[in-house]
Amino acid sequence: MVNGKRTLIIIPALNESGSIADVVGEIRGELPGVDVLVVDDGSTDRTAAVAAAAGAQVAKLPYNLGVGGAMRLGYRYARDHNYDVAIQIDADGQHDPRYVPKLVDLLDDNDLVIGARFAGEGDYTVRGPRRWAMVMLSAVLSRVAHTKLTDTTSGFRAANRRVIEMFATWYPAEYLGDTVETLVHTARRGYRIRQVPVAMRKRMAGTPSHSPARAMIYLGRAFAVLTLALIRR
Repeated sequence: MVNGKRTLIIIPALNESGSIADVVGEIRGELPGVDVLVVDDGSTDRTAAVAAAAGAQVAKLPYNLGVGGAMRLGYRYARDHNYDVAIQIDADGQHDPRYVPKLVDLLDDNDLVIGARFAGEGDYTVRGPRRWAMVMLSAVLSRVAHTKLTDTTSGFRAANRRVIEMFATWYPAEYLGDTVETLVHTARRGYRIRQVPVAMRKRMAGTPSHSPARAMIYLGRAFAVLTLALIRR
């Protein structure tokens, strides 16, 4: 448990055999009272085997569905096994599990809590079109959620039992849907959203795919996803 709440850490993972053992080991060391579920999203490497050897429970998807598809399975597992809190943590080691108690604390008065990179803690920076997209998304979604949000694409999130129930039956698999559309959907249904400042770290393994062309594509997709999310009901 974390702060008296039965807690599940959900880690969506695609070809993260180089980092997943360290990520699971760190979580188990820092948070010995939580359960860890790694959702192997159709990996072609040994992610599932390495995660299981590190002590995680593993659910293996037969093919790649994306973060949204993996998280939907994770939320269903959390619902079916009666967890009070579900927390998403990335498989690349960028999310520090020592912040988990802070996220869980805020669930006493909120339904969904985001670990925000751009809220005054740490020195994580993003520049160019990706940053423009993040600023635009945060400005619009802050108005929708009636609270200040500075990092709406963060994958470090904590959900209470009410949101777990909702996400177990509805969770978009489309690009950015797991971040942007889930916030719009959650806010419009009256759930309370809050952020907490966190410091983000470098990847433990692998290489992030950043280039000017990819950044421009990200910007265009972000606008498209936000527009669709605001149109949908």
